[in-house]
Amino acid sequence: MFISRLNKLRRSILIGTMVFGVCGFAHAAYPDKSIKLIVPYPPGGATDVIGRILAKNLGDALGQQVVVDNRGGAGGNIGAEAVAKSAPDGYTLLMGAVTSHSTMATLEKGKLRYDLLKDFSPVMIVGSVPLVVVVNPNVPVRTLKGLVDYAKANPDKLNYASSGAGAPQRMGAEIFQKEAGIKITHVPYKGSGPAMTDLMAGQVNLMVERVPAALPFINAGQLRPLAVTTAKRISMLPDVPTSAESGMSALEVSSTFGVLAPAGTPVAIVDQLNAAIAKLLVNPEVKEAFLKQGVFAATPTSPKKSAELLSTEVKRWEKVITEAGIKTD
Repeated sequence: MFISRLNKLRRSILIGTMVFGVCGFAHAAYPDKSIKLIVPYPPGGATDVIGRILAKNLGDALGQQVVVDNRGGAGGNIGAEAVAKSAPDGYTLLMGAVTSHSTMATLEKGKLRYDLLKDFSPVMIVGSVPLVVVVNPNVPVRTLKGLVDYAKANPDKLNYASSGAGAPQRMGAEIFQKEAGIKITHVPYKGSGPAMTDLMAGQVNLMVERVPAALPFINAGQLRPLAVTTAKRISMLPDVPTSAESGMSALEVSSTFGVLAPAGTPVAIVDQLNAAIAKLLVNPEVKEAFLKQGVFAATPTSPKKSAELLSTEVKRWEKVITEAGIKTD
């Protein structure tokens, strides 16, 4: 009798230990290994720079390494697809160029093998890079209004460069034309680098470009800034008026960036990542690191609000693309 009860007790202890072990494993603290942050563009661009600043600081905050993995190609779609199809466990994240992904959602509709709004759980919108309207100094204008007047007086004479059909730079130029009631010939390039080279050489007349890319050439007198596409003037170009000051309030365009997880990632993990990134975005050292690269840290928001902002971006650019009849050149 005593031995039988002892054996039952031993079995109970053994089962309890196994259950505790399984439960303990199932509820292991996140993260318990390194996290992969996929940047869907080659090294060196704005998305990569932002991703590396975040990766280092987020890794320190979470106590696990966050490794940047560059998966460039197809306008950011290869890297985005890789994350969309990854296990929803919080260990593979996308450093998304939200504006570019949003335009591609319309331009490549029916071709993409992922759905931007259905296959991701937005964690946080982290920052934005302002744009500036610049012209070659040979173009005889010094204001945005002057550019509009010149274009109307010289139909079919002006052209503009962009880094690609679905780039924020192209979208900004399309909004400008629509608001001004003018038509300027589009000359697409494979990236900002060659576009800027031809702009400075006078092969093209103007461009709506990210401020960090244009700033060195503005300072060197190789490009003339007409307006920044932000609600307020920016510290990097304090003497350059905003598009709203120039009578074109609709031309408020920034290149927005955010961190996204695969759809189905546990809410607790998304919330944990959101909370960690929120602290980084108000950290003076992180904000300064962003600003040195021309990036303005976003105001921290909830995952729900970040999802709403993503949806708003998609709808906004769908309207612009449809009305302008933009195609992937």
